[in-house]
Amino acid sequence: MKYQTFFWDFDGTLFDTYPGMVASFMAALQQQRVSELELDEVAIYEVMRRHSLGTAIRQFSAEFGINADRLERDYRAIEATHVTDAQPFDGVIDLLTQLKANGGQHFLLTHRDKSAIERLENVGIKKLFTDIITSEQPFPRKPDPASLNALVQRHHVSLKMAIMIGDRNLDVEAGHHAGMAGGLFDPGRLIDSQLSRPEIDVTNVSGLAAALLAD
Repeated sequence: MKYQTFFWDFDGTLFDTYPGMVASFMAALQQQRVSELELDEVAIYEVMRRHSLGTAIRQFSAEFGINADRLERDYRAIEATHVTDAQPFDGVIDLLTQLKANGGQHFLLTHRDKSAIERLENVGIKKLFTDIITSEQPFPRKPDPASLNALVQRHHVSLKMAIMIGDRNLDVEAGHHAGMAGGLFDPGRLIDSQLSRPEIDVTNVSGLAAALLAD
């Protein structure tokens, strides 16, 4: 395998959390008396995927004239119940297991809190990860490479054989800023990968497996 150390994003990369995130966001908007008829599920999803949750909160709170802080509080309270049901994308567990069996090493790097670790535990794959960084640790958000750099130094990772994999350009950029390769996992082909120029650019887990397991 070309890569031996794999740094993974959580939301939208390992776990298919966006359906729950979008449903939670719509429910939070409705709590602020936004009519269901005014909501566009696809638009919310695309803003979250192409940009971030923060962008979605700012954009839709402005669009509907509601308080952004209240919208975020409501969203996080509702979404905390949805994430407990989130499942890995089909094929992800087999891929992680096979990469590890072939001598690979996995790390998780996510903007989500400890709920990401709980989901890994609940589906039985936390044991596959050497180390994990969540939002509860004092690092700037990706694409700043500080959290990646910390893991690299802590575990003496060879940058030439490492890759950061995520569903947005900021994941790829974080990897590049840290001196390693970047992989874009982009279901639905929503991301303009020319902005980050990933070494791997795929739309499904089978494509990701083919790229990562290749000699």
